[in-house]
Amino acid sequence: MRNIFRKPNPTKSFVYRCYIAVKYLFALLVVTAASLTVIDAWVTVQAHRQIIKSEQEIENFDVAVVLGTSKYLGRTLNDYYKHRIDAAISLYQNGKVDNFLLSGDNAHRSYNEPWTMKRDLMRADVPENQIFLDYAGFRTLDSVLRAKLIFDTDNFLIISQKFHCERALFIANYHGINAQCLAVPGPTNHSGYKVRTREIFARAKAFLDLYIIGTEPKFLGPKEPIGRNAIASQNESENEYSGK
Repeated sequence: MRNIFRKPNPTKSFVYRCYIAVKYLFALLVVTAASLTVIDAWVTVQAHRQIIKSEQEIENFDVAVVLGTSKYLGRTLNDYYKHRIDAAISLYQNGKVDNFLLSGDNAHRSYNEPWTMKRDLMRADVPENQIFLDYAGFRTLDSVLRAKLIFDTDNFLIISQKFHCERALFIANYHGINAQCLAVPGPTNHSGYKVRTREIFARAKAFLDLYIIGTEPKFLGPKEPIGRNAIASQNESENEYSGK
């Protein structure tokens, strides 16, 4: 009878609740880690046939989309930026790309990724009329989708580092966009561990954007065809105007 009226021990109840909480937290961490690993591997595998590892493998592209990044990290030239621009210049000089779409962030006057890239290409004698700017490439998703939806190109080359190529192609493939990516080198003076870790979470975000949320580019608008499509669009307009 005394056991029936005995009050529960509050210390034991608290310890038990903590045990249950830790147990569920651990399970959640395991599931999250497993999900991140699977998504990361999936993004890598699905893009491997569209990754170009050497400029020599490229025949010709009408348009190359150069994904923007900061030119400087503090006072140091950003190797990610340098290798992307160097590759773009080399492709033009070797007659492998005719037009460039420079896509990046344009947060404020003192930070303008597309204009910075344009300036460096023009210094290398790439004609201004073969350079097009996308100031609304705030994210990789924006850059890839706007290349098709706004600039009306559906068979283009992307220029970036391999890890970034894989995510860009993941987005392109989901939306049925015909793209390949030239994987240029990254920094040689450090392992890029922080960048690689950040990329794992960026891929998870891309998965959520595509398969769960259905994220669209931040800004859309009327078409502005570039390259061969611009010529075709102009011819169609002239034919309509002339009544043909």
